[in-house]
Amino acid sequence: MAEPVMQLKGLKKNIKGKPIIKGLDFSIYSGEVFGFLGPNGAGKTTTIRMMVGLMSMTEGDVLIKGHSIKKDYKQAIQYVGAIVENPEMYPFMSGRKNLIHYSRMVPGVTKERIEEVVKLVGLEKRVDDKVSKYSLGMRQRLGIAQALLHNPSILILDEPTNGLDPSGIREIRSYIRRLAAEEGVAVIVSSHILSEMEMMCDRIGIIKNGELVSIQSVSDALQQSDKKEISIEAQSTSEAQAVLEELVEGSIKQQQGELIFTAKREDIPVIINKLVEKNIDVYSVTVTRSTLEDKFLDLIGEGAIE
Repeated sequence: MAEPVMQLKGLKKNIKGKPIIKGLDFSIYSGEVFGFLGPNGAGKTTTIRMMVGLMSMTEGDVLIKGHSIKKDYKQAIQYVGAIVENPEMYPFMSGRKNLIHYSRMVPGVTKERIEEVVKLVGLEKRVDDKVSKYSLGMRQRLGIAQALLHNPSILILDEPTNGLDPSGIREIRSYIRRLAAEEGVAVIVSSHILSEMEMMCDRIGIIKNGELVSIQSVSDALQQSDKKEISIEAQSTSEAQAVLEELVEGSIKQQQGELIFTAKREDIPVIINKLVEKNIDVYSVTVTRSTLEDKFLDLIGEGAIE
């Protein structure tokens, strides 16, 4: 397997003697979007601040391309681009001037690289406008451009879709996916919005009360939760239920004249054919796609994430 770009090893943080982060261990690889998911207050931002050296660690270490953030900060941090909380820009300057100003602090950033990142985040048409005229989504894109100027191997984004409208969220999501696929950047995205993570990420690590409760590939999780909730409205509910009891594992509920049960997608035609064979008229069949939600709410608890 490829070498990880970033490794968290037994990462702990105590504040005033109280454990906040309780020993995190995981690795991130090139070209993947890794989702860091958890309810507000679970420890996501604290962990990210330690990852980039903005907060000291109580125990453990973070290795970036083999360099320790604790012992070899300068070497390690050169591979990282990050937006922790909101990107800060000068509103009275244009997007381009903000990038030029920032590039003076980073050795080796050429004019060509500035043009490249502007194109990468799709700001070519607006980069010469003042930042004060930018929407929140455009400011986020400019922030990502700034974080990418020095060609980092890892991009860390803390709640990048916070405050964005649906089209802004979709934009940021597509840029993040493109960066991972085309530039080979490892992207770490923290969020508490599950539906976003499901569409954006390759793997998701779930943090709850400072502990990592699960790490799973999104595609594996979706395959494993391949059972659907199905509602059938049929002519004779009692006769239909008798047929379903022979075919379906688990309980069958009756609700407002419909029969509700779970089954695999490939079992649905078999069930309908059997009902028709028994001369039971089927008026409607409703299938609900199971998402990561049920699976992850079991781990985190109801009401903890959106």
